[in-house]
Amino acid sequence: MPIVAVDDTDSRERGMCTTYVATRIAERLADAGGRVRRRLLVRLNPAVKHKTRGNAAVALHVSGVDAGGAEAVAVEAVEEFAAASDPRTSPGVVVAGLDAAGDPFDATGSPIPEAVAAFARRALRERLSVAEAVGLADEHGFRHAAVGPAGGADATEAVAGRGRIGALAAVGATAAFDDWTFERIAYRELDRCGTPREVGVESVFAAAEEGYPTVWDTVDRETGAAVCVPNAPGPILYGIRGDDADACRAVAAAVDGERVDRAATFLTNQGTDAHLAPGRIGDLRDGAGYRVVGVVASATETKRGGHVHVEVAGDRGAVGAGSGEAGSGEESDADRLRAVAFAPTGRFRDRVRALRPGDRVTLCGEHEVRDDADGPESTLKLEKFAVRDLVRTAPAVPACPECGRSMSSAGRDQGYRCRDCGTSAPGKIEEPIERDLEAGWYEVPPSARRHVAKPLVRGGFDAPTHPER
Repeated sequence: MPIVAVDDTDSRERGMCTTYVATRIAERLADAGGRVRRRLLVRLNPAVKHKTRGNAAVALHVSGVDAGGAEAVAVEAVEEFAAASDPRTSPGVVVAGLDAAGDPFDATGSPIPEAVAAFARRALRERLSVAEAVGLADEHGFRHAAVGPAGGADATEAVAGRGRIGALAAVGATAAFDDWTFERIAYRELDRCGTPREVGVESVFAAAEEGYPTVWDTVDRETGAAVCVPNAPGPILYGIRGDDADACRAVAAAVDGERVDRAATFLTNQGTDAHLAPGRIGDLRDGAGYRVVGVVASATETKRGGHVHVEVAGDRGAVGAGSGEAGSGEESDADRLRAVAFAPTGRFRDRVRALRPGDRVTLCGEHEVRDDADGPESTLKLEKFAVRDLVRTAPAVPACPECGRSMSSAGRDQGYRCRDCGTSAPGKIEEPIERDLEAGWYEVPPSARRHVAKPLVRGGFDAPTHPER
């Protein structure tokens, strides 16, 4: 049962889409007598700089054709449809001709080698090389091909078939991940690509309301955006995501608009947080996604452009998201992380602005190391966060129990006294304060959510959730 995988066929400027290319491959495999048993849409590390927006690879699980024939069909389709004229596009194909008759989802006998599954897991959190992908494919006898020009965003990336990295990861995905969702993708006619999409927004909102919460991230109700309709110049008309394939198809069928040329349903790791790993503030890699625990160490600051910044220190006692891991006892008070809610996250920034020094939190997002005048700066680009413990009081000058007026300082380390009544107090008191946050999880709105990030509405979180719709 071959697995045919492809990646890096699209372009930021010239369009195309790897899922579309894979759909054309699937049609040609069917014409050759094959049967596509499963279509996988696998999102990879969202921090990779040369990616197009979604950083997706696709794998087709096929029966009825051999690996050699499947490779020939795939390469021919990639040569025809990929945006290979873009020097930053570097398509690659991998075909795993697996001998085992078992289904790759069978927990008792997966034919996918563990080394390939491990490669897939790393592809969500690391930057991997073509050389490693090719070496691993060769080691296991997988067929692979570089299609079109070398590609690469710069001289160090100018290696033919960079898409083989994502393609090999897509081969290993079913053995690497255990949380899956669905996406129903409708494609427009190719000659309409680059023209405005004709989609009835009212029908999208009505269908989204009917399908929610099983179907999610279809629209953003606060901004009025039809999130399922992309802006890129590719062939996707809209994509409907959710936890049930039939529900996704039903919502897609209820959308009015221009003629749908073809459509396909993918099993996908979208909406699963597969890119996030437990981490510790002060010990994070650049370009990887993490879930970290900490304590707010500064007042929030809104900087130029509307981005909201807050300093967070390592917290030895906080509990991590979903895994129950506690903050490490090795955490140093000197460890600091700058958490940022960028302007496109909209109203999510108000949640971040409501944090106060001393609040204990769990943060999720992509870690980036930036150099500034004072040296490297550790930044986490927030996708969601959980409030674990809120500061509920603030120091206040005591009031005189006799007259009710605020007392005055009696001098350094001498407490406070009322000048009129002569009463005294040893120091400030803790006074209750109102908070605009509650304990639990907060997330960016659908219009700002990464494909792989898990929406709170899917559940499975370790605290109350406050989903964005």
